[in-house]
Amino acid sequence: MRRRLDLAASLIGRPQVVYLDEPTTGLDPAKRDDVWGMIRVLVRQGTTVLLTTQYLEEADALANEITVIDHGKVIAHDTPQGLKRQVGGQTLEVRPAQPADIDRVTAMLAAVGTREPEHPAPDLVSVPVLGDDALTTVVARLAAEKIAVTELSLRLPSLDEVFYSLTGHVDEKEVAA
Repeated sequence: MRRRLDLAASLIGRPQVVYLDEPTTGLDPAKRDDVWGMIRVLVRQGTTVLLTTQYLEEADALANEITVIDHGKVIAHDTPQGLKRQVGGQTLEVRPAQPADIDRVTAMLAAVGTREPEHPAPDLVSVPVLGDDALTTVVARLAAEKIAVTELSLRLPSLDEVFYSLTGHVDEKEVAA
């Protein structure tokens, strides 16, 4: 409620520019979505919103442009999609329906990937690929080998991955592993 009141107070007089510093810190997912909705309405109405956030999912969902600052210096500025493309190619991820198929899926992705497949979760196989055709190749092979999947995606890097790549900071999850 406090965040909503802060946002409402900043909108008195219909300002052309609104600065929001970490507007969703400490909010549960439902309240965060409410704040995101209010921000989107402001932008549609023509207000320029300057948003600072460490939640890169939030920046990806709301920003037209992102500036990455590391140790007080601007190290990158682009659209979310532009930043993702700067860092590298796409990642193909497959989660077979049957755990017994994980080795076959791993071998399949090794044939289309640019490096050895990884297992970010025990039942998930992930590999970087060079082009969109990797997806159609894998779909055809999955069908030919009658391997059912519960998830299949071709995605650009997340903004978290972009941040780690641009700053050279290590993902704490990787350090803990």
